[in-house]
Amino acid sequence: MNACLRCMTLALSLIAGHAGAVEFTQAELARASALQQRLLTLDSHLDTPANFPRPDFDILAAHPGNALSQVDLPRMQAGALDGGFWAIYTDQGDRSAGAHLHDRDAGLARLSQIREMLAAHPRQFAEATTPADAARIKGEGRRVVYISMENASPLVADPTLLSFYYAQGLRLMSTVHFINNEFADSATDPKGPEWHGLSPAGRQLVQAAQKLGIVIDQSHASDEVFDQLIALSPVPILLSHSGARAVHDHPRNIDDARLKVLAAHGGVIQMNSYQGYLIDTAASPARKAAEQALQERYGGEAGMKTADGVRLAADLKALDAKYPVRHATLDDFFAHLDHVLKLIGPEHVGIGMDWDGGGGLPGMEDVSDLPKITAWLLRKGYSEQQIADIWSGNVLRVMQQAQDWAARQPKP
Repeated sequence: MNACLRCMTLALSLIAGHAGAVEFTQAELARASALQQRLLTLDSHLDTPANFPRPDFDILAAHPGNALSQVDLPRMQAGALDGGFWAIYTDQGDRSAGAHLHDRDAGLARLSQIREMLAAHPRQFAEATTPADAARIKGEGRRVVYISMENASPLVADPTLLSFYYAQGLRLMSTVHFINNEFADSATDPKGPEWHGLSPAGRQLVQAAQKLGIVIDQSHASDEVFDQLIALSPVPILLSHSGARAVHDHPRNIDDARLKVLAAHGGVIQMNSYQGYLIDTAASPARKAAEQALQERYGGEAGMKTADGVRLAADLKALDAKYPVRHATLDDFFAHLDHVLKLIGPEHVGIGMDWDGGGGLPGMEDVSDLPKITAWLLRKGYSEQQIADIWSGNVLRVMQQAQDWAARQPKP
């Protein structure tokens, strides 16, 4: 899936009704919002840095109803989201030498864009590198920016850049994305496994990252990668944006047996809202062809301005009327969340919605809707402490364990 299709998937959340979905009273939402204001709330997968290069994107301004944007400061404030892990995402290239150099440069450029955003808005946002930083930053009235990497392809050309990324704030990293790369097998490569898990270079990368205290993210990697990470890792791992395979049988989701292994190993799954991973959307060949034609008309996401996102949302609405697909609902999202909470407990569950990267669904269009998650948790009887753990405590525990283990290792 290319970047433009990611933004088109994101747009699906804007163009369907809320029929059949769970509803909350204003009193429930007010209670949930007030609770979130008191708690520390983090989302483990924000693809928002993809918007930073757009000349008309302003993180301090609201961009509602926009197919390219689900996260900005006004909507974070409205949804009581304190921050999260802001991703250095790189499309997987063709794996030629030239593509590896492109990925190297693209990763460094995205890192620079994140740091430029921080430098431009020091009163509103602050970098975090330790678990303790998040509460301090929230106490200062600013939003929390941990840096993550989705797909380690920027490191193929020069794996020693990992130390540079760490020095620049990288604290969470996945090995792979939609298709296999030099480090690991993807859960979704149509060609199937290449390495049957991690490659030798992938094992070295994981070990080097863990010695630095970087948390390893299993999302997008194959089941065999999961099994090897569990065997290889001296610390818990994270799934930054995934779902339950028992609810929807998709390779990007994780099965119950592995969820139990994850919990036994101390790990955490952060629940995502990508519609194609929540349900089978049953897109017809004609629908897929129409989406492809629309992509070509826009010429790819990279060259689009933020203002184009409003027009894209309208075009997707028209396409949806002509070629209907199933849309996930809040009930579908909560079915995944409910299943995992019951299976492994709230100590091993968090939130990673995949905002600005394809996540979102009717009734949960952007981060301003996040109190609905807390309202649901309260309705289900979860305690304030359990909700606090789901919103940040669990992911920060995994980070602390990774950093504590790294601190005990001999230094070269």
